[in-house]
Amino acid sequence: MAKTQGSETSFDSVLQEERVFPPPKSFSESAWIGDLDIWRRLSDEARSDRGAFFGKLAQELLVWRRPFTKALEGKLPDARWFVDGELNATETCIDRHLSTWRRNKAAIIWEGEPGDERVLTYNELAREVGRFANGLRSLGVEKGDRVCLYLPMIPEAAIAMLACARIGATHTVVFAGFSAEALRDRINDTGAKVVVTADGFFRKGNVVKLKSAVDEALKGAPCVRKVVVARRANATVSMSEGRDLFWQDLVAEQPDVCKAEPVWSEHPLFVLYTSGSTGKPKGVVHGTAGFLLGAALTSRWVFDLKDEDTWWCTADVGWVTGHTYAVYGPLALGATVVMYEGAPLSPAPDRFWRIIEKHHVTAFYTAPTAIRTFLRLGTSWPEKHDLSSLRLLGSVGEPINPEAWMWYREVIGKNRCPVVDTWWQTETGAAMIAPLPGATPTKPGSATLPLPGISARIVDEGGKDVPAGKGGYLVIDEPWPWMSRTLYGDRERFLKSYFSQYPGWYTTGDGARQDEDGYFWIMGRVDDVINVAGHRLGTMEIESALVAADDVAEAAVVGTPDPVKGTAIVAFVTLRQGVAPSPVVADSLRAHVSREIGAIARPDQIRFADALPKTRSGKIMRRFLRDLAAGREAQGDMSTLEDIGVLASLHEGDEE
Repeated sequence: MAKTQGSETSFDSVLQEERVFPPPKSFSESAWIGDLDIWRRLSDEARSDRGAFFGKLAQELLVWRRPFTKALEGKLPDARWFVDGELNATETCIDRHLSTWRRNKAAIIWEGEPGDERVLTYNELAREVGRFANGLRSLGVEKGDRVCLYLPMIPEAAIAMLACARIGATHTVVFAGFSAEALRDRINDTGAKVVVTADGFFRKGNVVKLKSAVDEALKGAPCVRKVVVARRANATVSMSEGRDLFWQDLVAEQPDVCKAEPVWSEHPLFVLYTSGSTGKPKGVVHGTAGFLLGAALTSRWVFDLKDEDTWWCTADVGWVTGHTYAVYGPLALGATVVMYEGAPLSPAPDRFWRIIEKHHVTAFYTAPTAIRTFLRLGTSWPEKHDLSSLRLLGSVGEPINPEAWMWYREVIGKNRCPVVDTWWQTETGAAMIAPLPGATPTKPGSATLPLPGISARIVDEGGKDVPAGKGGYLVIDEPWPWMSRTLYGDRERFLKSYFSQYPGWYTTGDGARQDEDGYFWIMGRVDDVINVAGHRLGTMEIESALVAADDVAEAAVVGTPDPVKGTAIVAFVTLRQGVAPSPVVADSLRAHVSREIGAIARPDQIRFADALPKTRSGKIMRRFLRDLAAGREAQGDMSTLEDIGVLASLHEGDEE
């Protein structure tokens, strides 16, 4: 149970998981890191000289225009990396491959929701990036300028990101599902002078129009001088004379070679906004060299990417996962990247498995929410397809509950593919805690161990380490190259948000615990910890217990004020197909949680839902559920919701 000594409080941890899966021997034999002794040696090297450790890796994995002489300068929150070096990200991601056999290797295999396809080799990608980079320069974009990209998952999204990097412009990608108001806020915050968008895109069989949202946003964004529109959906668009032009017209007369602009190692590669429940979005800034090293290094270590791999990260480029693992990381290693435009269940629930079979995907990285959705639909859809090309499975976005982890391993991976559950954030830039698939025994639901060079610890409110099995605050107490550098235009908010609670340490905002083997178990956001009768419980662990029940596909747990307990537990539950909501089912689920965890975690209310409110990236929007549980109308920005109608469809109680 929780102990309180002054302000020093830890969390109760109730999730118990004892299954362990060693790496397949055949995988370990060819893995970049094939046993835990290598992990231990690398971790020891990093502890003894952090700068030298990451400096050696940066020399190996990145292409430098001017090599650095000092790898690390300063400490958190002001650490800087490779400070006297110069480079250009595209020379690592593209140019280095053009003098090798990879020149004619597929860099991007793209599939649209209607079924159309495009394949770009590294040579073709270089030419497309060159043309668009020259096009941006012709519009007056210079080194240090900001360019806003409001694009769907089409090849032009990756091309535009790389073209900005080519000329030293900083890109800010705004998710194509955001509203005009959200787009305007981000444009104005960065002072972007050019917006790149598309006429529309396909999702769930419909055309989603984008240009009209840009037009609305620009009514209050005077910094924008030009708008570039890629033709994708043949949607009718309004073009403002003198301001708007089509992508195809811009690049038609441009040369396909553009000289890469060398930039300082800390030059901002991109600004990416994170949304919160209050206040304006935070513009997370990532530097060029540090971010690129994290993207490349973790793509090698965690996903074991090799030349023969066809890699598919399902994340949209509007999120950091799409930056790190759909563009920069795999391209830096010369991998073949699959991109898909549409929804995972369109036109049928086997779309993902159809793509994996068709393109012989070998490594697959998706969100726990998607996995739970597939679990709810049963095994018949993946069983229609040959998934034998897969050799590795990954999970990203939020903690994955053990039952979803096991379904992923058994049904999709056929018990032969390692499952790498990764913990990281927009602010950290790349994976921080994750298995090395050829070395680390895995446990369902655990992100396992920090990567070599990452110093993570779990502390109470007073900053003291908590014992094994006890929950606390996850912090990073030493600098790492792919850390965020600041919040755009707001250094004070950066320091307050991430370094004020424990000065000199990065505060992640996540709760976690370590088990007796040192494995990390992420308990969810600290904001989602609820205090029930003096016990501090992580909602993720209660959710895991619910999903372990045979009838449950997905669950989200929130707290609501209670005059007796302080906080009552409210569970929103989506049942598996064929199971009807009823008071009997609700009672059985309460009893199940009591058996799995204890009576302290028994939900006070269970509300059945056909679906849960989620972002397009798959994260459950628990702040809306907290409003509903408290009897309030859902409040705040809803522009990131995948389906706003879900809120209206949530049932009001146990009886339905």
